Amino acid sequence: MHLRIYEVCVMALYSKGISVMATPALNVRKQGTTTSLGDRLGLQSGFLPYVLVLPTLLLILIIAVYPLIDSVYLSFLSNPLVAGGSTFVGLSNYARIFASGEFTGSIGTTFIFSIASVVLEFLFGFGIALLINGTFPGRGLVRASILVPWAFPTLVSAQIWDLMYNSQTGIITYALQGLHILPVGASLLQSSSGIVIAAVITDVWKTTPFMALLILAGLQVIPNELYEAASVDGSTRWQQFWTITLPMLSGPMVIALLFRTLDAIRVFDLMYILAGRQVETISSYSYFYMFTGTASDFPTGVAAAVVLFVFCGIISIAYLIFMRISQR
Repeated sequence: MHLRIYEVCVMALYSKGISVMATPALNVRKQGTTTSLGDRLGLQSGFLPYVLVLPTLLLILIIAVYPLIDSVYLSFLSNPLVAGGSTFVGLSNYARIFASGEFTGSIGTTFIFSIASVVLEFLFGFGIALLINGTFPGRGLVRASILVPWAFPTLVSAQIWDLMYNSQTGIITYALQGLHILPVGASLLQSSSGIVIAAVITDVWKTTPFMALLILAGLQVIPNELYEAASVDGSTRWQQFWTITLPMLSGPMVIALLFRTLDAIRVFDLMYILAGRQVETISSYSYFYMFTGTASDFPTGVAAAVVLFVFCGIISIAYLIFMRISQR
């Protein structure tokens, strides 16, 4: 009935020379018709986005959530790799690793490396981002060239720096011996503290461009009108930096620090190349006990991996809280 009235009105308007454009609003559904499955899954119903995201959620559950839950379960067992030999031991594996001086030493090494490398990368990355944010000839080439160290895989860059730290032919060792920082025939890789310093230097060289790139992205979204208005008001460059740049960069800086801290605290490949088992991080401790020890050592390594996951979760929550506080 409604459609019939609409057709009569349109014919009357056309007879008077008035053109009528069809609109979706006039597309009236007949009363009494049922809703099809396609309509129920349409964008207006709100179900289609969930259907499209469902395969990704299932994939995450399979490759991330299930291994995590299974790892926590294995950390409560004894000899889980032996058929019929696994028994529930509760927190015994965790008590074992925390009673081990090797594991507590790996925690200290991990946090010393993470704090030193992230702080240096942030300072250098922030300075580089401020320098390349301006307009100058060859800016695109400079921005592309600083990403070269970050493009190298960690194993490749660690092996390159390991050769430069070599006590016989390494150029860095030769320079340090020439400056009388190291005695003849010595290298940084011959002591635990020297290995940590060498790892920090290598990591700073490789990942400072990543930090600079994230901070540069934050700098480029700050409107120039804010700096122009501040200049008109007579503010200096230093005042503009403290009142405009730093507050506007709080979000990007926290995100950059979060990414780099999580990446540094789970460092494995860099320490594996430079130190082997001479200096261990939590990741390398977990690896050696899970894959190079006996079957009874496997749950110990899994427990260390779970502890590392807990540390990463605590750090992530702390950064997120700090981000919310800084944006108020």
